Amino acid sequence: MKLYLSGHDYKYAAEQMLLTLFPTERPVYPSDEPLDEPSGDRAELTLRAGEAECVLCRGGAVTTASETVAPWGDEIERVRNEQHALKMSFYRAALASGVPRPAWGALTGVKPGKLMARYLTAGKTAADFAADFDVSPARAALCEKTTRCTLEARDSLAPGDIGLYVGIPFCPTRCAYCSFISNAVGGNAKLIEPYLNALHTELARVGQSVRADGERPVAVYFGGGTPTTLSPGQLDGLCTALERHFDLSALREYTVEAGRPDTITAEKLAVLRAHGVTRVSVNPQTMSDAVLERIGRRHTAADIVDALTLVRGAGDFQVNMDLIAGLPGDDPAGFRATVETVLSLAPENITVHTLAIKNGSYLAENGGELPDAAAVAAMLDFAMERLDAAGYAPYYLYRQKYMSGGFENVGWTRPGCVNLYNIIMMEELCPVAAMGAGASTKLTGPNGAVRRRMNPKYPKEYIERMTNAPDA
Repeated sequence: MKLYLSGHDYKYAAEQMLLTLFPTERPVYPSDEPLDEPSGDRAELTLRAGEAECVLCRGGAVTTASETVAPWGDEIERVRNEQHALKMSFYRAALASGVPRPAWGALTGVKPGKLMARYLTAGKTAADFAADFDVSPARAALCEKTTRCTLEARDSLAPGDIGLYVGIPFCPTRCAYCSFISNAVGGNAKLIEPYLNALHTELARVGQSVRADGERPVAVYFGGGTPTTLSPGQLDGLCTALERHFDLSALREYTVEAGRPDTITAEKLAVLRAHGVTRVSVNPQTMSDAVLERIGRRHTAADIVDALTLVRGAGDFQVNMDLIAGLPGDDPAGFRATVETVLSLAPENITVHTLAIKNGSYLAENGGELPDAAAVAAMLDFAMERLDAAGYAPYYLYRQKYMSGGFENVGWTRPGCVNLYNIIMMEELCPVAAMGAGASTKLTGPNGAVRRRMNPKYPKEYIERMTNAPDA
């Protein structure tokens, strides 16, 4: 869609709203002036004299909306208020043109909890939040609950507390929706040992820095990929290296993704238990064999149940199970059956994701038979109602670009089983030292400032970097 900006240069704000309202459109900034007649889809976004206006031409029809810019106290607040007014004028013009109202209204950010935290700290309510951004009451209430968990987690942290992330970018197969830096083991097995050698080098280097800074890990998370793709001996060596290079005496939780049931064995679970791992993820995504086949998984729903039986027999692990609403070939009835089956397995945490079509995934490149936004909404609404009734509470929430229906991902927990790492990572409550290919270290600073340091994306480049580093 053509975007014409007048009186400002808030391209990012305009593009965020464009993506929210018209997810298949991409911004174009023409050099010519907009024509008077309603030809071609375009949005004219104008800022003048304390007012924002949008003239939207869509399908030969023209709709117009304006929004007053709220008073401001400083330069940061002025920019924020102007951007908000521009977004709201674009949003209201789009709704007037017939665009369905999104569940999250005019809210464009991927971390609505940050905004809700400002509201709660200022003494405002979820109702104020909903009114200001036209968010549905159900989503506003959901966000308030997860934000209160965030504030509780924040208050439990002390100076020097950090999180640790260790990335293992290997999986048995690559899922159709996956855009993570993961490699199917079949053709990449020869990379695993060199990769682990490089990872041990980085563990030593980062551990030395963390100790020198007087920081202490409170949460460890092994992700990927699928860490349990590694052999029992490789897992043991990695966990031993972590213990050698980091002071884990203040650790409050230790999570390892064992997401694929076809990678879980009693021997691997015994290794994890011996090293003090407290939580494992057994991630079905769906309990439909037909949908599992559609997304490229080489296991069945029965395999998931068997894997969970192994986990429960191996020790006192807490268990997370991930589900995805909107997978190809799924429908509301199938998703409801998945939720009921997973609830019968009684995991401590259930994370309900909404499918996001990301660049680099099979679905982005080849498409698929995907449920529409109404079907995804029905799936998520059922999950919200059913999990609440089963005694689970939402504890963290985030959104993503290109997410079906513009919805959200939500982590649910049984009482006393909150995954601290998920909160501190998503809400950036403290630094997270991340190691491995594609890992992103987050360094938090005053006033919420966050600096990121990315590792090389692919295993071969990562191995080369670690091998040739001056202090390797």
